[in-house]
Amino acid sequence: MKKLFPLLLLFLAQTICSQTYTVLDSVQKSPISYATISFGNGNGTFADSDGNFRFSKKWYPDIDSLYISALGHKEKTLATISLPKQILLVQDVAELKEVVITAEKKRRYKTKKLPSEVHNDYFNCWLPTVESEIAVFFPKSSEKPTKIASVYLPVKVESSNRNASKDQSFSTLFKMQFYNNDNGYPGKRLPYEDIIFNINNKDKPNFELNVSEYKIYIPKKGVFISIQVLGYADKDGKLQQAKKYHEVETRKGIIKVSTTFRPLLPFTDRINGYKTFTRRIFYKNRTWQRFDREYSKNNNLIKNNNTNYGMGLKLYVYEE
Repeated sequence: MKKLFPLLLLFLAQTICSQTYTVLDSVQKSPISYATISFGNGNGTFADSDGNFRFSKKWYPDIDSLYISALGHKEKTLATISLPKQILLVQDVAELKEVVITAEKKRRYKTKKLPSEVHNDYFNCWLPTVESEIAVFFPKSSEKPTKIASVYLPVKVESSNRNASKDQSFSTLFKMQFYNNDNGYPGKRLPYEDIIFNINNKDKPNFELNVSEYKIYIPKKGVFISIQVLGYADKDGKLQQAKKYHEVETRKGIIKVSTTFRPLLPFTDRINGYKTFTRRIFYKNRTWQRFDREYSKNNNLIKNNNTNYGMGLKLYVYEE
């Protein structure tokens, strides 16, 4: 009995320090997939496909409030000291009004490819974290209706460690979103659903994501296509609810450093102009910044003029 008591205490401690919470729609009581959970300090995490996320005061002892948000719903603020097991988000009627219904007729089209820029240089790659969203601009080059059939994403799946096995496995979930062009910057979210996709260590360096079923058409002023990492997936393809940061002791105290995820994203100097933008998604204003010298004078990618992510497209240009 004496031996069982410490084990029982350990089990209870793990249970208390590892609570699972579920984000639901307040009307339908259905799970809200991949809701954003911000900590109010620029850090955060995501719910999985079933609306579940884990939060622990042991993991994040300095966080006293959570800000829960999702597309089509109003943001909700909750104190971490009294989190309910089920978190209900109210629908935002203004956002829900914007629904795209596209009736596609069988028409002739020509396929046009905008090639991606792929390389294998680790030192010229962006290290993805859950905090950052990257958007790339594509103009509309034809007056004819133009549908996005596929998005080509350059990736580097190998580790920087030369001694590491190339077969080292990983599986990472990403989210893709679409934005209009607001005076050269990503503007309002276009009313297409989020596209959740997986990249693993067996994928090719020029990863092709087929999006033709989503019926995404490029507006007259062009489109911004964004990707953001959600985290590693488990063996069933579901988002792992693991800690996304680790603590590093500095002269100024302990700071949180974001975990970086594979694959890496190759940036390039072969694209003219500044077409790549980024933002920290766990801040309230979530301001987009162009990836140039005003963004940072110390960033090594920018110093070497690798200021663009080399995303490419396959387009269907329809005949009138």
